[in-house]
Amino acid sequence: MTTLDDLKVRISKTPRIKLANLPTPLHELRRLSKVLGGPRLWIKREDCTCLAPGGGNKERKTEFVMADALKKGADVVVTTGAVQSNHARATAAAARRLGLKVVLVLEGKEPKEYDGNLLLDHLMGADIRFVSAKWSEIDSILNDTAKRLKEERHVPYVIPGGASYPIGAIAYVNAMLELIEQAKDAKINIDCLIHASASGGTQAGLVLGNKTLKAGIEILGICAEPNNNWLTNKTVEIGNEAAKLLGLKEIVDPKDVTLINDYAGEAYGVLTKEATETINLVAQTEGILLDPVYTSKAMAGLIDMIKKKRFNKTENVVFIHTGGTPALFAYKNKLRTPA
Repeated sequence: MTTLDDLKVRISKTPRIKLANLPTPLHELRRLSKVLGGPRLWIKREDCTCLAPGGGNKERKTEFVMADALKKGADVVVTTGAVQSNHARATAAAARRLGLKVVLVLEGKEPKEYDGNLLLDHLMGADIRFVSAKWSEIDSILNDTAKRLKEERHVPYVIPGGASYPIGAIAYVNAMLELIEQAKDAKINIDCLIHASASGGTQAGLVLGNKTLKAGIEILGICAEPNNNWLTNKTVEIGNEAAKLLGLKEIVDPKDVTLINDYAGEAYGVLTKEATETINLVAQTEGILLDPVYTSKAMAGLIDMIKKKRFNKTENVVFIHTGGTPALFAYKNKLRTPA
């Protein structure tokens, strides 16, 4: 069995640059739990990583991703995401911190006004390129972009959307280590861990860490978009490649990956009524802001499961706040209600 200390040593051998403010806090949501009638709710504040405004899970990943980019001699990083991509914003911030150029290939039309994450990308001087393309075409566009940069005598490093690839996933193996130590300090046993899932990297790391340490935590990924039948296999693939990088014998199996599609709504980035209500509820009970794309849908799912008696009142359920709050400003007209 791989012990916590053994896993720490394996992770420490992976190139890493200190960028995020870690460990992120773990604290109890007493007021929200009381309103909902239990269980005992906790929140892991990945929105407090503080590399750029809004924090988030992508900032934790940049520590390993950027170290790999520098190791390979890159002077520019190229990545992709939606127009309000948290990953794009985190990548831009990390690149600028390290003196690298950054090219963001954003899926969608250029808006008339720059707001939320997009405004932050602009302020950090990212080279922003808008494309109207299918998801299946994005890898080709990224590779063509890198090819042109090479012709301009740059050394590009391509980062997949969400940093959802094995190197990025190692950050969430490390996050699982961090969480288990925090739970020990708080004298609790975590029964269930809930987070928003979209591209697989975060869940892959959490599942691999959980399985490696035999922690026995139920991990539920609540999907941010519908029609994602590919996501289980992608998560498994990332988890197993991350295991190889760490020299682990554990195998991530499809049965280890639990995805819940019931709360995604009609499309990615489209607010649901339940997500909007959840943003208001959590803000007004705990003073914590959720984002409109990921965490609001994940928390709405958790609240619905509580209402359906999915958990008993004595269980400890941890919600991972994966960040994204700058996007709230881009949704201001949908979120604002009459006084």
